[in-house]
Amino acid sequence: MSESTEKLKRVLSVGQCFADHSAIARFLSDHFGATAIAVDSAGQAFEQARRETFALILVNRVFDADGASGLEFIRAIKEDDGLRTIPVMLVSNYEDAQAQAVRAGAVLGFGKAALSHPQASARIEPFLR
Repeated sequence: MSESTEKLKRVLSVGQCFADHSAIARFLSDHFGATAIAVDSAGQAFEQARRETFALILVNRVFDADGASGLEFIRAIKEDDGLRTIPVMLVSNYEDAQAQAVRAGAVLGFGKAALSHPQASARIEPFLR
């Protein structure tokens, strides 16, 4: 695998608890050969996204570490000139939250409960093929 292909297989996971990040990371590795990098806060996510290349950013609806809003983070990243082109996806089982995320500029995401369903793979696949 070339270095550029390897970079395209990196996902930034923002605000997940340890157990959920572990499940997501295992899912991404098993299904796409991708690596998931975990960060706890919006500040860490912005810093990481500016420093490294990611094919996708997965955002928890409510950040585990500090209770911050994943929707607010999505709005902020989509307003950032240097980062707005990175695809962002909300991780939430709530359809209304998914709709709000899409209105904020995210691509349609999935819920943690759907990780084992083909729908999650189908939504992620375009960004990690």
